[in-house]
Amino acid sequence: MAAATLVVSLVMSGLTFWAVNTIQLDAKMNDNRFGSDLGLLLANNTAPLIAEDDFSGLARFSGRFFRSTSSVRYIIYADRSGEIFFGIPYSQAEVQNSLTIKRHIELPSDYVPHSDLPFIRQHQTPNGEITDVFVPLHHNGNYLGVLAVGINPNATIVASSNLTRDVTISVFITIWAMVILGNVFNALMITKPIKELLVGVKNIAAKNFKQRINLPLRGELGELIASFNLMAEKLEKYEEQNIEELTSEKARLETLVSTIADGAVLIDTDMQIILVNPTARHIFDWEGKDVKGQNILHHLPSELTVKLTKPLYDVIDGEASKGQVDKEQDEKPSLQKDLPTKDEFSINLTKPVRRSVRVLLSKVLDRERENIRGIALTVQDITREVELNEAKSQFISNVSHELRTPLFNIKSFIETLSEYGDDLTEVQKKEFLETANHETDRLTRLVNDVLDLSRLEASRSYNMSAVDLIQPVEQTLRTCQLNAKDQGITLHKDIEEELPPVLGHYDLLLQVFTNLVGNALKFTNSGGKVTIKAYKVTAEESTAISHVRIEVKDTGIGIPPEDKEAIFERFFRVENRVHTLEGTGLGLSIVKNIIDKHHSQVFIESEVGKGTTFWFDLSVYREAPEEPKLIVSD
Repeated sequence: MAAATLVVSLVMSGLTFWAVNTIQLDAKMNDNRFGSDLGLLLANNTAPLIAEDDFSGLARFSGRFFRSTSSVRYIIYADRSGEIFFGIPYSQAEVQNSLTIKRHIELPSDYVPHSDLPFIRQHQTPNGEITDVFVPLHHNGNYLGVLAVGINPNATIVASSNLTRDVTISVFITIWAMVILGNVFNALMITKPIKELLVGVKNIAAKNFKQRINLPLRGELGELIASFNLMAEKLEKYEEQNIEELTSEKARLETLVSTIADGAVLIDTDMQIILVNPTARHIFDWEGKDVKGQNILHHLPSELTVKLTKPLYDVIDGEASKGQVDKEQDEKPSLQKDLPTKDEFSINLTKPVRRSVRVLLSKVLDRERENIRGIALTVQDITREVELNEAKSQFISNVSHELRTPLFNIKSFIETLSEYGDDLTEVQKKEFLETANHETDRLTRLVNDVLDLSRLEASRSYNMSAVDLIQPVEQTLRTCQLNAKDQGITLHKDIEEELPPVLGHYDLLLQVFTNLVGNALKFTNSGGKVTIKAYKVTAEESTAISHVRIEVKDTGIGIPPEDKEAIFERFFRVENRVHTLEGTGLGLSIVKNIIDKHHSQVFIESEVGKGTTFWFDLSVYREAPEEPKLIVSD
């Protein structure tokens, strides 16, 4: 029995010692996990306070946390340089002076400041082994410093192990009883909660913030589980808040982009369309098409695709080259800095309609402005700008040409009179002078027409008043009567009786009638007829008179259909090819601008060989209602 007991005792004692060592190792692992979770929990709650320099709030929270558990030996906060600015059970002096000794914390060599996991180590003290937990403090991507937490060893497990070793030497049965009881306690009270916490931490790491642990425990494990559940709940709310803010910010951005006048297209580094506003859809004829997520080069007009393919690939290939260089040689400057941040192109499109556009390419960089996250295309419709530049150039060219011809003629005849005056007869001299005078009149008319057109296009406002159309019509007919008689053309007026006055400017309307009638006389052959007609026009859904329509009709040569659209352009003349008739080509442009000032529009009806009719409407003049007068009697 003794031998058997000894053998069994030795075997079981060895097993017991092995089990005790296992328990100690397991307890150390539990202490590490506990310290890691505790450090992360404390760091998550104190980092916002440190970021806001709320040291009073930090002191209150840390003090409550320190007093609420006996597992924490110390809590120390240090900045990025390792200088301690707060600690428990000791703290930094409230008053700084030249005699103050700054405390620094000696961080382990393996400590990584930008790691998401804490650094844990153990060291021996006279009061037992202490677990040191170093947790990096991060807030909104900024490194604030380090949190050092000292975790006391589990006193119950240490005492239990010592007692077990002492009792095992003397009492085998007691050892067995302690081992059994210890295993049962470990299985029911420690291992299961730790496993549940481990599963919960893994779920939190996997962004499953709905994870909760429901175990009816008290003490430190109970507080730890409650803190874990509280942390998960706050993380869930924080995620919901972030999603809501991101959604709101995205909606505001899309609203802003959709309201800008220029076209905007955002693509990623794979050239897939991420965002496009209505203006860009209209310019590229993408309305009603789902182009998001598709390659932009497959949907652009062919002219623009040819123009943008190489610049887009250069930007993206440059980013890829930058990444490769950064991997091989971090200290060398990257290719990204050598690439331009903006490119600009101007091109004429033929589809879906003819227009000129300016395309600006801008890189979308990350927060550190080092890596490309996408490319923004800004599309500006510059068709009007191009047309205005062309019209300006054409206007200058036409004015120069029209001025050069009479000036050349005047100079030629004057030089001839000056050099060969004695050899010329009086008839020739008179003919030369009449020609020079005629060219001078032509030059004067051109300058006056240019000045009139410039004045009208200068957005000058005119005072409109009641105008009786009979007066400017009769004045125009009297002025043109002699010219019409010389050409054998009949002038006629057809004015409706009781015609109401119109809202207009007398001098401007007189110029309109003069230009239209003069133009009609110029293109009407002898024996023809020019008529000025005016009559009342009523609204479609009312019997009240709303406008007066004026028509200037002739029986002249007419205007070809291909010239009707350009007839109101400056310096355009139907006889441009032959220049058989005199004129500046500005008369109808002046007419159009004057009618525009009267908030109306000139229309033309013409048939080659039969004649032309110009007509427009003028609003009937209506007096403003008088304000009621207050009569006071004595």
